Amino acid sequence: MGLLNGKTVVVTGAGRGIGRAVAVAAAAEGANVVVADHGVAVNGGAPSSAVAEQVAETIRAQGGEAIAIGESVASMAGAHRIIDAAVSRWGRVDGLVCSAGILRPSSFLDMSEPDWDEVVATHLKGHFAMMQTAARAMAKHGTGGSLVAMGSGYLSPTPRLANYRAAKAGVLALTKTAALDLADTGIRANCVSPAANTRMTETHGIRIRGDADDIAPLVLYLLSDLSTEVTGQIFSSAGDRIAGWSDPFENHILRRLGGWTPQELAREVPALVHEHPADGVGVLVDMSTNDFADKLQQ
Repeated sequence: MGLLNGKTVVVTGAGRGIGRAVAVAAAAEGANVVVADHGVAVNGGAPSSAVAEQVAETIRAQGGEAIAIGESVASMAGAHRIIDAAVSRWGRVDGLVCSAGILRPSSFLDMSEPDWDEVVATHLKGHFAMMQTAARAMAKHGTGGSLVAMGSGYLSPTPRLANYRAAKAGVLALTKTAALDLADTGIRANCVSPAANTRMTETHGIRIRGDADDIAPLVLYLLSDLSTEVTGQIFSSAGDRIAGWSDPFENHILRRLGGWTPQELAREVPALVHEHPADGVGVLVDMSTNDFADKLQQ
């Protein structure tokens, strides 16, 4: 019996990259899989329903159960259609993996309103729309479930990606809040921040030390009954390396009886301003930050 036998799992962005790897792996573990993908280019253009259907066909050819739906996650209506497809076919939703995303690099000064809006809509609103709609279906069925959000392997700030980084930061907060709000329903919410070679990284000539298939085991664990006590957690995953992330916390505190003046703060604040490079994040990318910025300008 497979790890996900009998469960219905919805995977967005399942036509390529990490989403595809997760969808195929989930089906191999016995899940009924909804392959949801709008089939767009990296920048969000040129949608095609064939992208999702090809993955569903691959799963069925391997003896698995899958249906395809070419919807965008950037609207509540699209999210409803995706979840409704799962419920109509299999009567329930047990797991959700939010892997849909687009990328529109631009300098902070040059970023346009559409580039901001569409990236945030796909990543942040798309997560909310899918997670809320799936959670409502899970709550109605009454047997709990698992929501797996996708952050980014680049948990540190990245040049030319203000829209993407802001949206992904929002996904982390959304995951934590969803976990708290859903705690009494048996629905858990966790976030995986993956780093892997995908179409997004290859488009900009960025080489990651890890592939999409490496991300699937952690996601399958979070979807399975092996993780029923795990919720509200942030993980990073790249290659054979998996890490848990703690919440931000105060590491230096200044107090002064009677309060502060700007001049006094000017003397003391520099002691608070320092960098703690995240262990392991830098080594995931085969280039320096400047090289990364140069690639994103190309």
